[in-house]
Amino acid sequence: MTELAVSLLGPMQVSVHGTPVTLTTGRLRAVLAVLAMSARTTVPVSRLASAVWGTRLPASTRRSVQTYVTRVRRVLGSAVIETRPAGYILQVDPDSVDALRFLNLVRLADRAADTRTEWSRLTAALNLWRGTPFEDVRAAVLNELEAPRLREHYLAALERRTDIDIANGRHRLIAAELSGQAAQHPLRESLWARLLVVLARCGRDAEALAAYETVRKHLAVELGTEPGAELQRMYADLLAGRPPTQMP
Repeated sequence: MTELAVSLLGPMQVSVHGTPVTLTTGRLRAVLAVLAMSARTTVPVSRLASAVWGTRLPASTRRSVQTYVTRVRRVLGSAVIETRPAGYILQVDPDSVDALRFLNLVRLADRAADTRTEWSRLTAALNLWRGTPFEDVRAAVLNELEAPRLREHYLAALERRTDIDIANGRHRLIAAELSGQAAQHPLRESLWARLLVVLARCGRDAEALAAYETVRKHLAVELGTEPGAELQRMYADLLAGRPPTQMP
């Protein structure tokens, strides 16, 4: 079997038997990305067509999809994509697709018997990210559906790992990364709440108060709302000189 690896958590990277290969057009990348996200599962022709052309489908959809699949096979090897009556299937180990490996590691972390194993699996999952999912792939089925799902799993994994770090007193080790993540996700209150806890436990109360003001302004400008009850309670704790804590 062809040893294929596909990375989608950032700009697409593809290798065959360890050698990098390049898909030169956006439509070829869209075909491979959709097939890779359903590794070893048949992908209907209609789903591939939607990924490549959106709502403006060609006159002969099946033949047009077949043309692009043939072009992908020329790059990856003819045995990699198999034809099925209902569509096509990419014969690749799901763990060789970084997005699928990420989701599997998150699932395994959730089932871990102890927090050390959970932390290790979450870290392995988070380290797979190199940027925005499907960064150079234009396909609505991926960009509008799969990418938000992956980002939510990423943030949930990041927050859970942060909780483990906080519980183990690793505040100073994670403060910088957490500040950067909060800046990248200015409306995610649960992430900012963890940042306030970490900054306060590092003895940086003034920065925690400034962080609260930052998220308050983002929420006011972009959503027209005030911070939720938890953030407001934590802000009150900071003003009163009490260490803020997250709700369980």
